Parts: sequence; structure tokens; C-alpha cells
Amino acid sequence: MKLSLEQVDPRTLGLRLQEARKAAGMTQQQVADRLGMARTTIVAIEKGERRVVPHELLQLASLYGRSVSSLVSKRAVTESLLTQFRANQRESGPGFDEATNELQSRSEDYVELERMVGAPSANRFPPEYDTKGGPPERIAEDVATAERNRLGIGDGPIGNLRDRLETDVGIRVFYFPMESRIAGVFGFNDILGACVGVNSNHPRDRRNWTLAHEYGHFLMDRYQVEVTVLTTDRKFIGKERLADSFAKYFLMPASGLNRRFTELLRANEKGVTLADVCTLSNLYQVSVQALVLRLEELSRLPTGIWERLRAEGFKVQHAQKLLGIDANPPILERLPRRYVALAVEAFRRGQLSEGQLSRYLRTDRVSVRSLMESLSKEIHVENGGEFRAITPDLAQTLGGR
Repeated sequence: MKLSLEQVDPRTLGLRLQEARKAAGMTQQQVADRLGMARTTIVAIEKGERRVVPHELLQLASLYGRSVSSLVSKRAVTESLLTQFRANQRESGPGFDEATNELQSRSEDYVELERMVGAPSANRFPPEYDTKGGPPERIAEDVATAERNRLGIGDGPIGNLRDRLETDVGIRVFYFPMESRIAGVFGFNDILGACVGVNSNHPRDRRNWTLAHEYGHFLMDRYQVEVTVLTTDRKFIGKERLADSFAKYFLMPASGLNRRFTELLRANEKGVTLADVCTLSNLYQVSVQALVLRLEELSRLPTGIWERLRAEGFKVQHAQKLLGIDANPPILERLPRRYVALAVEAFRRGQLSEGQLSRYLRTDRVSVRSLMESLSKEIHVENGGEFRAITPDLAQTLGGR
């Protein structure tokens, strides 16, 4: 087989080789020892500072249990999100690189699964919103209102924001661990589409806000990769301020929140209680702090209420426990549902081995076997008084008009 390695961006191929090495559980020194190479050579290859030659690529692919085609296929020669990030960000470091590299890897796998099964993503991306002219807060609110109208979700709480963005917009959303200071990662290019990584170590309300924040970047500045970092002073500038303001207006629109707050007042003539606010924040899946500050902003609560509560030692988690609110349920689906369905379909067609399926699903073979067994028993059909398991063809065309 003739390899056209000169057509492959060495930086992107280096990232692919680095990801494959880490997935194989090997250090750079171990690889160098196995192949009789200097560790500095492995480092240079993974950084894209030295092109890998054909026989080296064959050795590396064999050592990592990967096919050469998976490393040099079209998905591997797309523009690296990490390269974009380094070109646009002032702050960087191992944690930033690792988060962006992980988002790149998962998004490339998603595109590759679509190619295998022949089911390209039906993106429904709106044009970028114009953010020139006017105060940032007004722009953010206008974009949030327009986007809610476009998606047909009115002014109420959004029950499952992730499903909405994946299904109605076509955004690829992944949950995976990151450094605690990193909330999320956003990237976009014409081949991978819109990709969002959310820190799975953060609580539910933080994750929900991060997802809305990254969606704001997509709507208003999609060609610039962003890594969102938590800050204690909440003083964002530029695009970060726009995205965070968008999250506030998108998750807690004034009209719907005012209406629900008025209903609470009518139900209790003495005023809205702290329990009411905790319950309302759970309905909107935002933090109690974010909701109280929003209500202060809308003049529904006196200014300074949150600062007073904090000074009095109010503990949100304790209050939620007393109310029976589980504000941090476990993440059941770290990978998009469609991604998992595509991987399972590719396995059923014989396009993926069990080992490859486990790699795509980021799990072990025992878990993969359990998943396949459960899927084979999910749908049954009655046949002569007996029930038998059937395997649906999820990629079959049903037509429609």
C-alpha cells in the first residue's frame, strides 16, 4: 500500500498517534523502547515537528492496535481544533491541550462512524448572529430570544438542553473529565461541525450553564475555538461576556420567569420563600445563585439578597437535601445517543471488531458485551405464543412525505 503521508498535516497525525498511544496505555518511553527509537523522536512526531515515515507509521499502528487507514483517513487530516485553539487563546497549558485534544478525538470518531454507516449528520445550523452595535447585554438577550423562537421552545424552562441541541441543531455534545477550572470546550470547522465538550466532573447546573454558554459561542462566534474557564469574580470581557450573558437569557428568559414568580406570589401572600427559590432553580436547572441574581436583576427580589444569604451562611446543598432535590444526578449518557447507535450499527455490520467498538464507546469489552446483550433484548415480537428477540436495522430508510 502506498502511503501519501505528505498530504497529511503532521501536527494532526501527531495528535492522532498521541491519542492512540494513550488509549493503549503506553508512555512515550515504552514506545521508544519497543521500536528501538529515541524518546525525543516519539515526542517530535507527536508534536508534529517531525514527519513520520511509512515504516514507522506501520510499526506504531501495529503497536497501538490501530489500522493505518484510521490514522491517515480524511477524518485525520481535518484542521486540528488544538491548532486553532493555540492560535486564538492567550492562556494554554497541559489541561487546556488535553481537553481540546479529547474533543477533537471524539468528534473525529463521530464523523468516522457516520461515514461507516452512511448516515451523515443533518446539520441545521443557523447563520451566525450579528453582534455588532449595541450593548453586549442587549445583543445577548436579543440572540437568546430569537434562538428560542427559532427552536420553538417558548419562554419556559428547557427540560433537556443537550437533547435539544443535538437533535434540533446537530451539535455534537460530549461529557468527559477535565481540570476543575475548565468548564467546557467549544470548537467548529467545516468537516467536524459544531463540537462541545462539557466537564463531567461538574454538578448538573454548572454543566447546563456551560452547555448554554458554549452554544452562545457557536451562535455568535463559531469559527473561534474556546475553552471556558471558571472565574470567581464573574467579570467576563468580550466574547466571553456575550456568551455568558446569552446563557443567562437563554436559560432564564424574563417573560417566563416573571410569570412563574408571580404565580408563586399569588400562592403565598407573605412572599416567596427560600424553598420556593430552590425549587424554581431546580426547575430551570440553574444554580440557586444564578436564579437569585436573575430575580434581583428583574427587580422581583430586593438587590443584595444573594449577598445577604451568603453572609448568613446559607448552604445550597443542605437546603436542597431538606427539600428532596437531587441537583446532581449521575450522567447516564456521556456520549451522544446517536453516536452510540452508529457505533453499534457499525459493529453489527461487521465494520468494527469488539475491541474497536469498546474504543469508540470509551469503555471495556465486558461493558460492550453487556450493552449488546441488553440491546438485543429490548424489542420483542410475538411468534406463535412465544417471544423472540429481534435486532432492528436503525439505518433503514422509512420514506416519508
